[in-house]
Amino acid sequence: MIALLALLIWVYLLLAHGRFWLSGPELPPATATEFPEVDIVVPARDEIETIGPVIASLVSQEYAGTFRVTLVDDNSTDGTAAAAGSAPNLRILRGQPKPAGWSGKLWAVAQGVAATTAPILLLTDADIVHDPRHLSSLVAKLLQSRLVLVSEMVRLNCTSLAERALVPAFVYFFQMLYPFARVNNPRSSVAAAAGGTMLIRREALEQIGGIESIKHALIDDVTLAKALKKAGPVYLGHSGLASSIRPYPQFRDIWRMISRTAFTQLRYSFALLLFTVLGLLLVWGVPVGEMLFASGWQAACGAGAFLLALLTYLPTLRRYGVSPLWGLALPAIAFFYLTATVGSALTHWFGSGSNWKNRAYGAE
Repeated sequence: MIALLALLIWVYLLLAHGRFWLSGPELPPATATEFPEVDIVVPARDEIETIGPVIASLVSQEYAGTFRVTLVDDNSTDGTAAAAGSAPNLRILRGQPKPAGWSGKLWAVAQGVAATTAPILLLTDADIVHDPRHLSSLVAKLLQSRLVLVSEMVRLNCTSLAERALVPAFVYFFQMLYPFARVNNPRSSVAAAAGGTMLIRREALEQIGGIESIKHALIDDVTLAKALKKAGPVYLGHSGLASSIRPYPQFRDIWRMISRTAFTQLRYSFALLLFTVLGLLLVWGVPVGEMLFASGWQAACGAGAFLLALLTYLPTLRRYGVSPLWGLALPAIAFFYLTATVGSALTHWFGSGSNWKNRAYGAE
């Protein structure tokens, strides 16, 4: 009956799991009817390769209101601050040493938020380039829909072989884990955000206790969204107006990106890890196994489950302009993500913990 179970799971995912596979919504360019002041906070640590075009795109936003960019240089050693350039609406802060108990990025964000006063905050990463219309479009959505948070999954870099193989799947799995329709439903408890773009009402952030209330979080965007959704409705969508320029040229680069926080996502729980492994094997392994080694109705169930998986992946492949033939490799791609998750657990258990930008968090 396991073949039938795998097929029923895919029927559920297709029909009743928040239509995650549609790869939407996407905010169109828009002009706000009101123009509150906005402070843009960019935490950066050793980002000399990307920071120049990122800051240039932010200081030149076509926004009719007042906005300022605050770059928090988190003790970079590569000249990040100098590479950021200068502009009348740009301020560069030298970050203070990180206290124990804080994740490095959130400590930098907290310093930037504390140094600003605008009622609206845009938190964005040091590898995201923004279309000149982006800030206005985000503010328009925040005000028109009366939200406390507008977040977008920006377009990720997808040029190398490793990126074409794995990046669309990363977005697809994120949508599966946090169906955007459920995130955007005020009656649903599902909450998530994408850290590359988060426009936040300062009042709501203060209501939940500020950045300090999530200071320990390594998956800071999702943690912040869960807290903010208690203060009001949130929005998560895809972006056609912002993109990441951080490259992942090799498969090992994406492995490191995944394994850095995968076990954190499972709350460092062996039970959740075991459940995840069994679940992924059921969803991805069983259909392929039944197709190859079974016959009759078992093989038909396996083929049906595999076909449904392929169909749900096509909109994401289309978004990234990748050949639909990559859908045939989805079970192997899922296995790559599974092994990276197990690798994340092994790294945690053997004491080195998460490491990012020359900081190890496991010991703390």
